[in-house]
Amino acid sequence: MVSTPSIEKTLTHVTAVDGLTLALEVRQPSGHPTLLFAHGFGQTRGAWRSTAEALADEGFRCVTFDARGHGESGHVAGGDYHMEQFVGDLRLLAHAELRKPILVGASMGGLLGLVIAGEIDPDAFRALVLVDITPRWETKGVERILAFMQAHPDGFASYAQAAEEIAKYLPHRAERKTEDQLRPLMREGDDGRLRWHWDPALLNGLVSESERYQPRLMSAAAKVRVPVLLLSGGRSDVVSRDTVDEFLQLVPHAEHVELPRATHMVAGDANDAFTREIARFVGQLSSTDRSDAVTA
Repeated sequence: MVSTPSIEKTLTHVTAVDGLTLALEVRQPSGHPTLLFAHGFGQTRGAWRSTAEALADEGFRCVTFDARGHGESGHVAGGDYHMEQFVGDLRLLAHAELRKPILVGASMGGLLGLVIAGEIDPDAFRALVLVDITPRWETKGVERILAFMQAHPDGFASYAQAAEEIAKYLPHRAERKTEDQLRPLMREGDDGRLRWHWDPALLNGLVSESERYQPRLMSAAAKVRVPVLLLSGGRSDVVSRDTVDEFLQLVPHAEHVELPRATHMVAGDANDAFTREIARFVGQLSSTDRSDAVTA
């Protein structure tokens, strides 16, 4: 399904409520339905590139952005990050769309969507696609991710060294990251060393308080009324059969599809299958909308 992109992307910026700048990309400006992609912790909008290109070619409007403290978006002064800021940013972007968007949220992005749809603003999204995340997650899997993120505070001497460390972290992937692929993910410091794009202060604020939000997330999930698709990785150590079953009890109308070859990094591990499932799910929504219009 992934093909050479023919739809040009437009880079723009949006100002959050507190004045912080968010970097945003739009593909297929007149497309419908609208897909709003929210990446996971430590990622950038680039995590969605292949999927957004493919779906834009099929006529979808695809909006991707860097969360605050990530990529080309601004950092919070003093490093005081909290979940409510991220929730506010995502809600702002949802309401900036002329048509109610379908949220595709990976990990952190999916949790933010649950809080908005189930607790704060039930009408913000037309539907939710949650990518390998449930309100309660497996702690060991998250600890593994954080250990990698904390492992190189002094950065890397070269892109080749960074690629080597990523290969150790993701041994199931046959291809190593190239310098061109890594360049958007890294920043060169005054000392000439390369460090990840995200603000290190995120580890002290948002991450340190994350597990105490689980009861709130479970309560929000139980109140979600829009259509929901949960896409999980069969090899994920963040989402398990237990957490999926618990989620389906909280949200009995949700659909669950497991992509057996994928880890927590679903879009990167099984992008073609991932993209097909989103297109299928959104196609079902469109069919339902047409049926409702006929019977109304």
